[in-house]
Amino acid sequence: MAGASLENVLGSGDYRGADGAELTLSLGSVLESPARREARIGFAQSRMAGLDVEAEARRLDLLAEVARRYLDVLALQEEATALEATLAQRGKAADAARRRVAAGASPSSVQLGAEAALARTELELARTQAAVDAARRRLALMWGGEPTGPVAGELLTLPATPDFASFASLLERTPELQRFASEARVREARLQLAQAQSRPDLEWQVGVRRLQGSDDWALMGGLSVPLGNRRRAEPGIRAARAELDALALEREAGELDLRATLAEAHGRLQVDALAVRQTTDKVLPALERAESAAGQAYRAGALSYLEWAQLQAELLSARRDRIAAARDFHRALIEIQRLTAEPFVLADRAPSETTP
Repeated sequence: MAGASLENVLGSGDYRGADGAELTLSLGSVLESPARREARIGFAQSRMAGLDVEAEARRLDLLAEVARRYLDVLALQEEATALEATLAQRGKAADAARRRVAAGASPSSVQLGAEAALARTELELARTQAAVDAARRRLALMWGGEPTGPVAGELLTLPATPDFASFASLLERTPELQRFASEARVREARLQLAQAQSRPDLEWQVGVRRLQGSDDWALMGGLSVPLGNRRRAEPGIRAARAELDALALEREAGELDLRATLAEAHGRLQVDALAVRQTTDKVLPALERAESAAGQAYRAGALSYLEWAQLQAELLSARRDRIAAARDFHRALIEIQRLTAEPFVLADRAPSETTP
């Protein structure tokens, strides 16, 4: 800090004009106390460490979003496959209805109804394929590319998952809780910085002075110590200590929220996995056999077209239910992996063609 001062000018008597002037040129600075300097450096370092934790949390959120978009593509591709199978069944039903109408065994309304069902399925398939294309574009946007075709993956293959206790043991590594540890270091450093404010800094000053009246030069210097620092720093110390004490309660509440979210997601895993297994092992095989038998019975005149069409609709609904359960399973798994900072794995196979 550089300064200049001019004294004893433009007064009265001997100090009229500038004959008795005193001109002082000085340099000065503050000698920061070691405790305050260490506290300031520690506070800056703790803030930098907190930025690393935030970056890791954002990285996990980004990975989760990529996994969710990838999952959306897989689910829509499975939906299109299910509709293609239903379209083939509707086509067989329409052909059978035409033959029975031509033979005079059924009224023309049956044929018209079968053809309408076929057309509705074709429209639904077209809409789903458009949704698949849109989902692929949304996925490709995550890396600024263009969709190149179907993504690879087995939506209906559910990976084995650990029990709740195993997942819960990983929570300590999640950025959600590491953020509290980082924040504790920041608040501790803030408290130390506030305490350091109570220790005064020395201010020094040196310079030269021109005494115009005697035509002399002289050196000058000085030291000063601010008073009342402890009293002024006390409110800041109390506030910093209160913030540090409150963090323990915040961490406890945050951990409880994480465990509740983890428990809910793990419960969905169990329910959705059971739904996929039951539908795959029992519901779909029974409905497929029933639909095939209904087709044979209709062609033989032992069953109405409406009963056959109803079984086809139930079969499509069961396939969709299985897709929805598998999608929800993987969504819950993605959320668990985001919470526990574990790798994101949707199934045994990884994406191939749309991976950047």
